[in-house]
Amino acid sequence: MTAAHALVLGILQGLGEFLPISSSGHLIVVPWLLGWPDSGLAFDVALHLGTLAAVAFAFWRDWVRLIVAGFRGILSGRPLADADSRLLWYLALATLPGALAGLALDEWAETVFRSPALVALTMGLIGLVLWAADRRARRAGPQEEISLRDALLIGLAQALAIVPGTSRSGVTISMALFLGHRRDAAARFSFMLALPITFGAAVFKVPDLFRGGAEVGPVLVGMVAAAVSGFLAIRVLLAYVRTRTYMPFVYYRLAFAVLVWTVVLVRGTNLG
Repeated sequence: MTAAHALVLGILQGLGEFLPISSSGHLIVVPWLLGWPDSGLAFDVALHLGTLAAVAFAFWRDWVRLIVAGFRGILSGRPLADADSRLLWYLALATLPGALAGLALDEWAETVFRSPALVALTMGLIGLVLWAADRRARRAGPQEEISLRDALLIGLAQALAIVPGTSRSGVTISMALFLGHRRDAAARFSFMLALPITFGAAVFKVPDLFRGGAEVGPVLVGMVAAAVSGFLAIRVLLAYVRTRTYMPFVYYRLAFAVLVWTVVLVRGTNLG
């Protein structure tokens, strides 16, 4: 892999991780469209270190506040008494389904799921889900606290993101919208939820990348690109959805799905 390829993929990772357009889907389909070698799942996860840095930097004050509240709740014997402490434990709980899905389907994620046709299918389907969810979104009013039920359902939705093209942010934002949360609140909880699951995936997978003899230079280029583009994506989306809908991302997902299926049919390739 060249540094230029890593730069492009890093930018796609950063944008796709936080915009509801699927980073994993782009990391599979773009090299396939351009005839680049498949970078592999381990490299994809290495890029997640960049987006991990982005979301940690964007929300570090929030995480410090939540962790302090969590420890305070434990020491007082009332871990769920404070809103910030509750949110910390709810984020931890919401992470579990995705972590279990990753462990259970790890082999499929590296083989069967890396199919452009599958990406096109999930891009289109989740695009329609996001469209339906966006129609239910609350446009105004006070921000509601995430409940235990909400956290569990959003966490279960996040588990679906093991399938490329689904989009971790896409399904978690959609679920939060279906549950009646505002567009900006849905995005914010999705971004907060990204940190623990991304950290776990990176710890589990990145060592395999370097044991496999990957070149450090391109990996670092990709990680930095993912960090910068990811941070910008967070800021832009949070500002955008305060006053606008998710419909541009719905249109993008549907157009992307049509493009990939058209190329599959024109090339006359199999669906893998």
